[in-house]
Amino acid sequence: MAFNGTWKIDRNENYEKFMEVMGVNMMKRKLGAHDNLKITIQQDGNKFTVKESSNFRTIVIEFTLGVNFDYSLADGTELNGAWNMEGNKLVGKFTRKDNGKTLTAYREVVGDELVQTYIYEGVEAKRIFKRD
Repeated sequence: MAFNGTWKIDRNENYEKFMEVMGVNMMKRKLGAHDNLKITIQQDGNKFTVKESSNFRTIVIEFTLGVNFDYSLADGTELNGAWNMEGNKLVGKFTRKDNGKTLTAYREVVGDELVQTYIYEGVEAKRIFKRD
């Protein structure tokens, strides 16, 4: 249950380039890079509740490992996919509903940080969070 807790964004790596490849317009990319995202994660066995709070929206996502669900990114991009546990890492495979392309996401706790890695169309970005 290492993921449990509240995590506040600390820094991004290559996030604006990633958003550009995802098709996010320049204004939303600039805002997205400074969204003050805070994530609260609660794990109960294979069930997760994730609350994402940013300058733009607050949503609660509930999912069970290995079970597909629909998800909408902050820019409105619709996805469908599932999270699975691989070792001590959460691995998400999501398909965009508009173009069928795959977005892969990883969440892992490294030291005192939660590292989220996104890969889309060969572009990798990281968002690193500190425990709040």
